[in-house]
Amino acid sequence: MNLHDAIHQRRSIKRFTARPVSREEVERLLDAATCAPNHHLTQPWRFYVLGPLARHAYGLALGARKARKLEDAEKASRVRETVASEHLALPCMIAIAVVANENAETAEEDYAAAMMAIENMALAAVDMGLGTHIKTGAVMADPSARTAVGLPDNERIVAIVNVGEPAEVPPAKQRSPATALTTWVP
Repeated sequence: MNLHDAIHQRRSIKRFTARPVSREEVERLLDAATCAPNHHLTQPWRFYVLGPLARHAYGLALGARKARKLEDAEKASRVRETVASEHLALPCMIAIAVVANENAETAEEDYAAAMMAIENMALAAVDMGLGTHIKTGAVMADPSARTAVGLPDNERIVAIVNVGEPAEVPPAKQRSPATALTTWVP
């Protein structure tokens, strides 16, 4: 597959088949990730491939956050368990973290590099017949989520990437053309 096709075929996959993602496939994705540009070759990214126990624990952390928004204790408990079960059933979850840096400019560059690494993973997945769903948000800093991932104190999670064989591929969403978002500055 050529790069242009992979870019245009990439989607956020919400449902995966039960087919496991092999260690070799994960290693190919991670190899693609580490080819991303990074300022001064800092290689700030760290990858955590979550096994069943870690996926379930992460799901419990996310489920607990969602459950806190509900007043009905029984519904909250069901939400927590449902989210945990959904994460346990995922074929593969990879947490991408960056090493903390006190220099604000370097920290920003490292975050950008990690996100480029994630895009490399997503495009490599398309080429391999796999799909991804990139997840970000406040849960990344949740102490329970950090514990589930096994994150050391000097790192922060920037995204979770769910990986697997797509059960369904959604149609492309309408996007503004680049010409509508571009200013040519003389």
